Amino acid sequence: MKSGHIKDLGLIALGVGLLSSVFFNIVLFQQGDNYYKELNAVRLNPLGLDAYPIQTPVSIDKPILVFFGDSRAFAWTPPENVPFQIVNRGIGAQTSAQVAARFDAHVAPLRPRVVVVQVGINDLKTIPLFPERKDNIIANCKANIKRIVDQAVAQNATVILTTIFPSGQVPLERRLFWSDDVAKAIADVNAYIRSLASERVIVFDGFAILANGEGVVRSEYRIDLLHINQGGYAALNVELERLLVTLAK
Repeated sequence: MKSGHIKDLGLIALGVGLLSSVFFNIVLFQQGDNYYKELNAVRLNPLGLDAYPIQTPVSIDKPILVFFGDSRAFAWTPPENVPFQIVNRGIGAQTSAQVAARFDAHVAPLRPRVVVVQVGINDLKTIPLFPERKDNIIANCKANIKRIVDQAVAQNATVILTTIFPSGQVPLERRLFWSDDVAKAIADVNAYIRSLASERVIVFDGFAILANGEGVVRSEYRIDLLHINQGGYAALNVELERLLVTLAK
């Protein structure tokens, strides 16, 4: 190969490298900017209490079902033609502690017959950032989930307690802030969730419905690392609709 060609290839490789570096830094900057804004928004309103009115007018014709939790609960489009009035009380990016602390404001006034709970990933995703606190993060997540369940049961509601959904494939820009410990923690907390099954607590294994053989979200259900698409929710709703029809009898 002529030296001129080698030089040209070298320049092309250098250009590609520079463009890749610029792109990667732009992505990191955007993510950092989003996280900074999110952090300060939480400081202004730690529980997100102004996200919903204290009490929503409810129908007297149907019992109330509340979806409660984080962004995965918020994005859950409910199954159609179920004998419940659906109310959503999910808030994105919230930890189990935040969700538990706002039960009295966002759920209790509605007097729901059923509460569908999906929460926990925003606790466990912090483990790579604070590895020395891993055991405490997992223990607190379990305790808060139990607190949510107890709050709902104390109101005579039936709880459909969903296992924590699997995460997706980790993108390049998140690999420095992720580890296999997250998946292990999800498995640990999900085992605990299964242990909470009782007469008033139905464990709904969303993880098993959404995960592939490698324990991550199936590609056809995936939006990003933490979120599923409407196809994923449709798959969940096949089982959920069956449960709700049974509970309404």
